[in-house]
Amino acid sequence: MQNPFSSFFLGGFECADQINRSGERVNLLEITQHHLRVEEDYQLLLDIGITSVREGICWSSIETSPGLFDFNEVLNRIKIGEKLGIQQIWDMIHFGYPDDLFPTHPKFCSRFTNLCIEFVRFYNQHSLQPLLIIPINEISFLSWFSGDVRGTVPFLEKSGWDMKYHLCKAAILAIKAIREESPLAKIILVEPLVKVHQNGILSAEELQKINEYQFEAVDIIKGRLCPELGGNNMLFDILGINYYWNCQWVEGGETVYWPDILKVRVPLRQLLKESYLRYNKPIFISETGHFGQGRVEWLEEISEECLAIKQAGIPFFGICIYPVTDRPDWDNLLDYSNCGIFDLDAIGNRIPHIEYIESLKVQQIKFKDIEI
Repeated sequence: MQNPFSSFFLGGFECADQINRSGERVNLLEITQHHLRVEEDYQLLLDIGITSVREGICWSSIETSPGLFDFNEVLNRIKIGEKLGIQQIWDMIHFGYPDDLFPTHPKFCSRFTNLCIEFVRFYNQHSLQPLLIIPINEISFLSWFSGDVRGTVPFLEKSGWDMKYHLCKAAILAIKAIREESPLAKIILVEPLVKVHQNGILSAEELQKINEYQFEAVDIIKGRLCPELGGNNMLFDILGINYYWNCQWVEGGETVYWPDILKVRVPLRQLLKESYLRYNKPIFISETGHFGQGRVEWLEEISEECLAIKQAGIPFFGICIYPVTDRPDWDNLLDYSNCGIFDLDAIGNRIPHIEYIESLKVQQIKFKDIEI
């Protein structure tokens, strides 16, 4: 498959819209003012050579009542993207659903499938760009977050597998519907990539089983697990990998910290290669980034690891810097992370992190050279 992305480095805009632990509806699209400043945000990316972005529709806002959709705000982003030459990748679920739904609700699958059908029809009417779509962002994380640690609705414990099963069921049905409406659409699955390390207690078999959990969602959609749901290998085209500093930890213990002075962490290039060999699908880093002064060092390390993957001949399509603009903590919306390409001041102005941007420009040249 030819790389569908218009730039090797992509930018991701925060669009989480779940209900947090305090019962508040999070809408980071609005909190970061991206919905109001989208033209400014896109121009800032164009100025540093990024022309492809991840966006989200925010289902909780789009479906104004069951079966009724208002895509006007999404249309504004589509129009500005067309105007400026920005390619958009669209998330259908980025952790949030309408107030009356949750993954095990008997109408969840039908409502989600209907959402996807209506969006694809709307998109085909209003956009000239080929459709790039992510049905559900990070099923593995969302299953754990909502079903094991009470992070969002339905705020359960010991129910992660139930959440995963039903989210995968919804994804499979929706993808099939998307394929019918838009056969040329590129379906992207996005999952976290993690490495759980030995704690000195587990057997090798037990540790391997724990590390396999992260692959269950893709395995279900691919048809390796739970074949009764109708998964198959043709349901997705590209595998996106979300990878952050805290994606490696000791089972039952602490994160294997970064910078990795003691060289304990498994190199990203090894984890990426294993993911590619498992699914034989083109891959890309669909989210990565760091915070504070570590942003530059993290980007340099990630770029070095991904460069090695490309040099090994693996079809690797890009690196999405996430987020473009800084964001608050989901459970404390006043606490910002200083993690963006652009930080935010008190009124939402975009403050460029100069060293981060300069490092990004250096990395862009490295990958441009290898493409040639």
